[in-house]
Amino acid sequence: MAEKKAWQIAEFMRENDKVAAWLGVEILEVRPGYARMAMSVREDMLNAAGVCQGGATFAFADFAFAVAANSHGRVALAVSAQIYYPAAARLGDRLVAEAQEVNLTEKTGLYEITVRREGDHALVAFFIGQVVRRPEVFPLS
Repeated sequence: MAEKKAWQIAEFMRENDKVAAWLGVEILEVRPGYARMAMSVREDMLNAAGVCQGGATFAFADFAFAVAANSHGRVALAVSAQIYYPAAARLGDRLVAEAQEVNLTEKTGLYEITVRREGDHALVAFFIGQVVRRPEVFPLS
């Protein structure tokens, strides 16, 4: 039951998040405290150096973070995020973000998100985020 609710929340978020829609995010797996999704790097995501712009990678990791954090059903809002870029993503790369809950309390949650290139599994980004958990239940309608 909790996994079904997590999927419903993820689908709601994907349908209503304009940036995730622009990125073309595909939800692969969701369960409470966990999300895995994919995105393909397009030409309109490249920076002047010809690699995927860090902001696009950040937004992709941030959406995986948001889905994992909200998957419990309570509204969770980011209060802190940090990202590292150990490798570049290039045009045509398919990226997979995996968000995992590290710690959950009544008031906060801490998450670790990896973004890897499909195929060679190179680590493209490592993201750490913290949320504040609000008392409101996540809207599904």
